[in-house]
Amino acid sequence: MIGSSGGGRGSYQSGSDFDVESLTFRSPRSRRSSVVARVGKMVRLIGNRILFFYKMHPFLVFCGSLCFGVVVLVILSLYETRLRIRNGDGEFEMGEEKDPLLKLVNLVMVAGHSVYKSRSCGMVDSEDSWFLESYQKYRGQAATFLAHIQAGVEAAAKDDAALLLFSGGETRKDAGPRSEAQSYWGVAESKSWFDEEEKVRWRALTEEHARDSFENLLFSVCRFREITGSYPQNITVVSYDFKRERFASLHRSAIRFPESNFFYIGTPASATAAESAKKGEALVGAQFQQDPYGCQGPLYRKKLKRDPFHRFVPYPHGCPEIQGLFKYCGAAPYPGPLPWSD
Repeated sequence: MIGSSGGGRGSYQSGSDFDVESLTFRSPRSRRSSVVARVGKMVRLIGNRILFFYKMHPFLVFCGSLCFGVVVLVILSLYETRLRIRNGDGEFEMGEEKDPLLKLVNLVMVAGHSVYKSRSCGMVDSEDSWFLESYQKYRGQAATFLAHIQAGVEAAAKDDAALLLFSGGETRKDAGPRSEAQSYWGVAESKSWFDEEEKVRWRALTEEHARDSFENLLFSVCRFREITGSYPQNITVVSYDFKRERFASLHRSAIRFPESNFFYIGTPASATAAESAKKGEALVGAQFQQDPYGCQGPLYRKKLKRDPFHRFVPYPHGCPEIQGLFKYCGAAPYPGPLPWSD
């Protein structure tokens, strides 16, 4: 008798259904298969409704899909920016322990004045090895460039927390796509000044977009932020003696950097160029007094001429906190908030 007690063939199998026609037990339908079927049915139903809605209102569906795509792109962009920009503690998310550059807090900036053109680094002392403007063609000019480079390396060597930046873009058409900054870095390397100061080489980098002295300062501050994740606590500028007023007063005031945290190392112009250099500086200084940000008139036109290869300036992408300063153009100091003036 079917269903009798015992463990034989005819015993009742719990959880099974008995098929009267075949006189056998049939395994019940899987719950998982049932759930999958219901989900599949629901998806098909939703798909049919969307298709119906699309046939009735194709333009609305297109606009909705476009908006959804834009939202996704914005979210992904914000997420990428969050990964690349420092977190709220002022450090990059990769952590200081992975990159010693993130621990640097001071900036030493050497302003570039020419592009080195010789194929050999053995003639850095010769004026013929540099692309010189007409107002630079004086005997001893090359030596002044070397003095700036060496002074920058020595200043950085005295401060273990300083980042050394050689600043200057591809300003000479006849020199080809070579930057002033790379020229200066290469000269320091060829002179073995980095070997003499081994602790400097790893923190000696370049800023390769500046086209004038104001951009030397502003772009280097932004580059410092790109590299370290923060803004410099102290700034030291290396250039000519006769440019001290321009950098330490006009440019520093334009970015409202604290005077007590700003330092200047000046070296003399060549003896043959000293007189003409002072006259030229008086003219440029007057222009920056009227146009502190070099964004109009003769200063702006000069910058355009110093960009023969139409290079894209990436800033302020690496320093979003001061993007307003990059966009500002006025005779009065920039009125917006700045990280170092809060």
